[in-house]
Amino acid sequence: MPRVTAERVKETKRELLDAAQQVLLEEGYSGLSTRRVAEAAGTQMSQIQYHFGSKEGMILALFEYLNDQLIDRQTKTFANPELNVSEKWALSCDYLDDDIGSGYVRVLMELTAAGWSNPAIGAAVRSAYADWRNLILTLTRQVEEKTGSLGPFSAEDIGALVSAAFIGSEAAIMLDYESPEIPFRQALRRFGKVIEFYESLDVGG
Repeated sequence: MPRVTAERVKETKRELLDAAQQVLLEEGYSGLSTRRVAEAAGTQMSQIQYHFGSKEGMILALFEYLNDQLIDRQTKTFANPELNVSEKWALSCDYLDDDIGSGYVRVLMELTAAGWSNPAIGAAVRSAYADWRNLILTLTRQVEEKTGSLGPFSAEDIGALVSAAFIGSEAAIMLDYESPEIPFRQALRRFGKVIEFYESLDVGG
């Protein structure tokens, strides 16, 4: 009997997660089942039970896997001292397009809805939202230290508003509720121009 290596176990889990993402994107959370995922992965349902325990365990592992990669990407962007805030904002707008294209936003929206009735999924989504909001909050506090003031807003206010702007835009875009009259992505990018304008004034410098 061939020896199962740690690398092979990792590869099998990745294949199952890829299959779970494929089924989720094609059929939504309501159409996701261990049987469909096993079929998409070309394996037995027992493999899902072995590696993840259940459908819920599998979907939570998928979400953690996807979200961790994007949090790492955004953390590196925000921590880059060679970029000013407007450049970091512009990259965040680029990432929004990337994440819609990759299917991450669809996964996030599907699990947000599932989280309304599933406590474990709801907790995972809230944790992910908190991770994104904390990244924005850290960056906002850095700006606050430099400028000494954010006008009438606290760093917490801005963290809440910016995270809501991106999450709300993602939800609307996924519902195909974007048009020249309702330009979510364009509006987000133009807000970056406002940041760029204030940077040009060298406020607090």
